[in-house]
Amino acid sequence: MGCSSITGKNVQRAASLARRRRVQITAGIAVAGVVALGVLAMHPAAAAPAARIELAIDKFAFAPKEITVKPGTTIAWTNHDEAPHTVVSGDKSFASKGLDTDDRFEHRFDQEGDFAYICSVHPFMTGVVHVHQ
Repeated sequence: MGCSSITGKNVQRAASLARRRRVQITAGIAVAGVVALGVLAMHPAAAAPAARIELAIDKFAFAPKEITVKPGTTIAWTNHDEAPHTVVSGDKSFASKGLDTDDRFEHRFDQEGDFAYICSVHPFMTGVVHVHQ
């Protein structure tokens, strides 16, 4: 009889410990979930890649002549003409070297504003990048 009484108490103790352990595990998972949500809330745009847009220099023109982009966008101009061209902003915030056929120039637009540019070799070639949210 003494043996069965000890066994019954051990079973009850084991069941009680198992219940407590399940509660601890559940609480730990809940805390981890809250922490993960907090991290996501602090860094919502971490997975969003920056945009890249290709523009052409073709038939002595920038194509398209005007474009509107969001801050953080990189624009790449590629010269498809046989003649050399440049891409030079009016405010001197960016300027390419002379671009021969199939050469390209890239610039990342981080600040909002309107950025007019020309080909310094052929000043009649003009374009504008509008950067707005």
